[in-house]
Amino acid sequence: MELRVTNSPFNQEQADLLNRLLPTLTEGQRSWLSGYLTALALQGAAAGAPVGSVPIAAVPTAAETAASKEVTVLFGSQTGNCHGLAKKTSKKLEERGFQVTLSSMNDFKPNSLKKVKNLLILVSTHGEGDAPDNAVSFYEFLHSKRAPELADLRFAVLALGDTSYEFFCQTGKDFDKRLEELGAKRLIPRVDCDVDFGELAADWMNRVTETLGESKSGGASSAAAGLPAQTGTDTESDYSRSNPFRAEVLENLNLNGRGSDRETRHLELSLEGSNLQYEPGDSLGVYPENDPRLVDELIEAVGWNAEETVPSPKASETVTLREALLRHYEITVLTKPLLVKAQELTSSAGIGELLASGRESELRAYIAGRDTLDLVQDYSLKGLSASDFVSMLRKIPPRLYSIASSSKASPDEVHVTVRAVRYESNGRNRYGVCSVHLAERAETGDTLPVFIQHNPNFKLPESPDTPIIMIGPGTGVAPYRAFLAEREETGAEGKTWLFYGDQHFATDFLYQIEWQRLLKDGVLTRMDVAFSRDTDKKVYVQHRMLEKSRELYAWLQEGAVVYVCGDEKKMAHDVHAALATILEQEGNLSPEEAEQYLIRMQQQKRYQRDVY
Repeated sequence: MELRVTNSPFNQEQADLLNRLLPTLTEGQRSWLSGYLTALALQGAAAGAPVGSVPIAAVPTAAETAASKEVTVLFGSQTGNCHGLAKKTSKKLEERGFQVTLSSMNDFKPNSLKKVKNLLILVSTHGEGDAPDNAVSFYEFLHSKRAPELADLRFAVLALGDTSYEFFCQTGKDFDKRLEELGAKRLIPRVDCDVDFGELAADWMNRVTETLGESKSGGASSAAAGLPAQTGTDTESDYSRSNPFRAEVLENLNLNGRGSDRETRHLELSLEGSNLQYEPGDSLGVYPENDPRLVDELIEAVGWNAEETVPSPKASETVTLREALLRHYEITVLTKPLLVKAQELTSSAGIGELLASGRESELRAYIAGRDTLDLVQDYSLKGLSASDFVSMLRKIPPRLYSIASSSKASPDEVHVTVRAVRYESNGRNRYGVCSVHLAERAETGDTLPVFIQHNPNFKLPESPDTPIIMIGPGTGVAPYRAFLAEREETGAEGKTWLFYGDQHFATDFLYQIEWQRLLKDGVLTRMDVAFSRDTDKKVYVQHRMLEKSRELYAWLQEGAVVYVCGDEKKMAHDVHAALATILEQEGNLSPEEAEQYLIRMQQQKRYQRDVY
């Protein structure tokens, strides 16, 4: 709105100056100027000068401005994605003059929720629709009878998930629904993001920022810049999830002995020249390539020309069909949205029946263990053009692997531990996309597109004297190699205890020589192992924990931090149950008290999990 002489107390020269200045101001600058003018007016009034041209009632006080611009940003994050997005959202709001409180849900005091006016929720879903560990307590509070009425609250939810899972973005959906039930009003509709969340998340941030800006200032600021598509966590490097670094393979070794039915690769990659930084507990993101065998079988099954050009996921770019299927699109996982698109493009009656209401169990059974080659063969999609086919597919997502090295001990390098996944399903051999790529086709001297995925939810304690208990069968032991290398390098003196398990001692004892050296040097205080196939009765890490329950409880009483890394579906639940049993037996706690003890440990960051 243009300021004119006739509708203001300013002369023409002053009005011209203001009209040139005001459109260029950011929200932060407007807020500061408002408070500054108020202070001048109050100072003048105190000195006996007329307030006149700056009516106090017309200009909000600094306190009123701050209160009207407060935003609380809460994140629930298992691997760090939502944490990174929450930091970017907070930074963008602060640049526009908002006063932001950024917190993990675990650290937020739920009783203060009724004082919040603007709430942004960023939350992922893992497992079978479960909330992340650092969101559980807030989730339970909000869904309990203790949750307050929130009629004065405005909110927005960004949900991260994976459409290959049945309960896609369920945690975000639950938060969105519950806040509405409590009387809160949406700033904008909830946004559900698949594994390729960059553009949707950036758009959500833009819309939230604009909506908050409009409601507080009467219009969007022209200085509000669009958010970048890059949505990883902040880093000094130019390389990120959206701009991966090509890391050279320095070593690629099989850790399993001859005769093992498993293949576990130890990869060492060079980060020289990337300026990528990481800490123990972080993950390495790797963009894989699809198996050339599957790509060629798929093209042949439909009768396409491998050299035909099709759209690339990058706007306005085209690539050959073979290149697209090899490096750009996911072809090994079926999802319900993919089947919906296929039915829309082909009008397939068979797919339509599979998607019909009431047949969810049949749909889940079909999707499990099948890929796009099965889809085109089972439902005769041969009439589909190559361009239409790739339009149904989502971008190939990166795979995350726990980092198995310390940058202090191995500068300019990053190490990962990867088990090759191979199995038979529905009459065909199947291959893990990234694990088999790394096992079979990533040779020394090759490069891989990588980025660092920071995970603040799986970190060594601040005090080097704090005891730590590390539980990780199989490749779940990877981050503990990083933990111990870091502690050795920094001279930390806190006690360390590792529980490790696999199938056979002779062929599957990953990093055995390293653990033995660390035990000898005192970096690793004690180690208990469980090799499930070497005894008549299968023994796992949770059994070893129960056998050492008294000592383990003593460590807990000394303030030890417990880490669990590995399979979420079974191992992590069994380990959790073992910890609860130990607390009941050794601490004379009821099952409810033991569970509350573990919840408090999580809140205190003394019980951390990196599970998948």
